[in-house]
Amino acid sequence: MRMRTVGASGLKVSAIGLGSLTWGGQTDARKVRSLVRRFVDAGGNLVDTAPAYGGGFAEQLIGKLTHTDISRDDLVIATKAGFIVEGHKRIVDTSRSALLRDLEGSLRRLHTDHVDLWQVHAWGDAPIEETCAALDHAVTSGMARYVGVSNFTVDQLSAATRLYPVQSLQPRLNIFDSEPVRDLLPNCEREGIGVIVHSPLAKGLLTGKYRPGHVFPPDDERSRFPRFQGDLFAQYTALADELAEIAHSRGGISLVQLGIAWTLHQTGVTSCIVGAKSPEQVSEQVSAASLSLSVAELERIDAIAARALTAAG
Repeated sequence: MRMRTVGASGLKVSAIGLGSLTWGGQTDARKVRSLVRRFVDAGGNLVDTAPAYGGGFAEQLIGKLTHTDISRDDLVIATKAGFIVEGHKRIVDTSRSALLRDLEGSLRRLHTDHVDLWQVHAWGDAPIEETCAALDHAVTSGMARYVGVSNFTVDQLSAATRLYPVQSLQPRLNIFDSEPVRDLLPNCEREGIGVIVHSPLAKGLLTGKYRPGHVFPPDDERSRFPRFQGDLFAQYTALADELAEIAHSRGGISLVQLGIAWTLHQTGVTSCIVGAKSPEQVSEQVSAASLSLSVAELERIDAIAARALTAAG
């Protein structure tokens, strides 16, 4: 898997990154080891995590792996700060003290003296000047090699970059959530900011495994999202079926691979963070990085993406 440069920085990451959102919950330590091993063997280096993932357990697993199975030098570790989950309550705190406290905790759990990419997890109520001061301190102190932001809008990103030259943005982007193509991606390209995408499969809608009428359990966050219920859910699954036909016409590539390939084809996208539950899924997703979509295929997919935006209202 070839490396890509993050914006105008010197940071190089694999086109596919491995996400750790479910580690410690749905994915146990033994399985995580097999996932990371398969990912690194396939040429991947970017592993994305956060203190909020598994209450810090995901970071602990990565820290253990870099001392038992994987060389620290083989990984680009990206983590975040400013967001935690306590019970069912989500807390965003982007003050300098909270951000640096999160970073210090991440370094302890990861058993490392620095992270390669440190990101503000979400926009918060603290003054952006204070947030950016924390980013500057992390870099100048050597605790972080590069810094970025996650889930910022165009206006929020502009407010941050007026104060500090962040190197990356991590937005949600997929065929069914293509809004960033209109404004965020062009803005990042102009500013030399790398884009590391999360949620390329729209929380499973672009896997093809869900059918109309599927009921998600109460502890699954999708049970609270309108797009996974009723008529709207049926509309999305119908669009996914159309996309699956495009994938099949390519000679049997999967809908998953098509969705990831489309994301990587978007201007300015550096890398795509995927979630996998088995080594086989890692191999399937990593192989999408080598797929080239034709102009005609991209036009067909873009037309479906536009209809998805209309369905969402």
